[in-house]
Amino acid sequence: MRAVHDSPRDAPTLSVVVPVFNEEEVLPVLAARLRPVLDGCGEAYEVLAVDDGSTDRTPLLLEQLRTAWPRLRVLTLRRNSGHQAALTAGLHRARGAYVASIDADLQDPPELIPDMLALARAEALDIVYGVRTDRSTDSRFKRRTAGAYYRLMRRLAGSYVPAQAGDFRLLSRAVVDTLKTLPDQQQIYRLLIPWLGFPSGQIAYRRAERAAGTSKYPLHKMVLLAFDSVTGFSTVPLRLATAIGALSSLVCLAFLVWALTVYATGNPLPGWSSLIITMLFFGAVQLFCLGMLGEYVARIHTAVQARPTYVVARDTGEEER
Repeated sequence: MRAVHDSPRDAPTLSVVVPVFNEEEVLPVLAARLRPVLDGCGEAYEVLAVDDGSTDRTPLLLEQLRTAWPRLRVLTLRRNSGHQAALTAGLHRARGAYVASIDADLQDPPELIPDMLALARAEALDIVYGVRTDRSTDSRFKRRTAGAYYRLMRRLAGSYVPAQAGDFRLLSRAVVDTLKTLPDQQQIYRLLIPWLGFPSGQIAYRRAERAAGTSKYPLHKMVLLAFDSVTGFSTVPLRLATAIGALSSLVCLAFLVWALTVYATGNPLPGWSSLIITMLFFGAVQLFCLGMLGEYVARIHTAVQARPTYVVARDTGEEER
């Protein structure tokens, strides 16, 4: 086992990226669990905490932790850019030969990071996923919606998407460098990384309860993640809109034949109910199809603008170098 070097200027073997947003309650617990694990793995490492525009005492606590932990590096974003954008910032700035990512809430066990590194080396893997085999600590609603999300993604994006694998993973430098070349504005890593096709393995674990604080991923953010996942990795919604349009045309034709038959038999419709229902139905179909088309146009608009998904205010690692 090699000795751990404490100088932040050493080129690390392992980088651990931790997106952080208003996590003042959990940061001390995170440091207390993560540091012994990394100190004991016998590798030169860095921990890159990405402060995603926190508004509580998180920035102050990170500075306090950094004074006693030389390997802690703080990357501060100018505004809240979102979890995936913060993760992108960390991956792009990480210097390690291997890069692990983990959320600050400790629902994913940091004790598995050395095992991931050992598995990647032993089997020459570029990706090691942390796969949740037991989510009993989550609510029934979250378990069911998460299961539905992964089933949908495997059906739409492809069977290569590992089920129940979130953002707890280990990547080789080759994967990280490839991710940095991709032009995607909205990167959904749980779908994008499997799509690359690098050799991968899995380590199973039981998902724990949040160590402290409250979830920063409420229902509306989960819905947006699912929507971005669908529109970013599949054209099925556009084809669905086409299919609905074709079906609507057939229904309209059937209504026309029925109306002509009723008129020819001398039994005209007594009111406007059928007409109003038909108009509302086709109006809803048209709005649905336009809405789906608009989502893809919006993605094109975002790509053409080519604005960065995050803006870095400060990187303590660059200051020290």
